[in-house]
Formats: sequence, C-alpha cells, structure tokens
Amino acid sequence: MNNIDMGADIQLVIHASTPEALQRARNNTVNLAREWPNATVEIVANGGAVPAALKQEHATDACLVLCENSIRHFELSVPEHLKTVPAAIVWLIERQRAGWQYISA
Repeated sequence: MNNIDMGADIQLVIHASTPEALQRARNNTVNLAREWPNATVEIVANGGAVPAALKQEHATDACLVLCENSIRHFELSVPEHLKTVPAAIVWLIERQRAGWQYISA
C-alpha cells in the first residue's frame, strides 16, 4: 500500500493551547500532509494559541478550528473564512468519540 492510500483513513485532531503548541501543530500538519495527503486533520486552537493563529496566515489555516470562548476572552475578531466552535474542550471530546485520533501539540 502506498502512502496516499494509507493516509485516506486518517482523521486526526491536534490540540494547540499556546503559541508554541500552535507552531508545532502547524508543522505536524504540514509533515503529515506531505506523507499522507488524503488524511483529514484539524488543528483545534484555544487559549493563547488563538491570538497567535490570527496574527499571521498560514498554509494550514484551512485545518484550523478556533475556540469561541478564547475569542471572547481575548476580545478578538475572526475572519469569516476561519472555522470556530463554541468550546474547544467539547469539540475535542466530540471528535474523539467519533473515532478521531488525538494529539496534543
């Protein structure tokens, strides 16, 4: 089986709660996409990772999911093209219950 076929059944959620964790999550997502371009990946950002995510665009922004609790806490505005969820913790649990693999960056 080649790398493309192997990645087709991968559903991965990467949790980032700090700017440093966000950078690791972005790097991991890029590396995974290189090996398994058909994998499905979400980077779920909360806490300090949210303002960091909004500071500059990144190639992985299509995978980004931002916590609305953190958005309100930091009093941020989010571009319409970025996805948000009410609470990162709930989203992470829902993804894991649905069979997604979880990695903390």
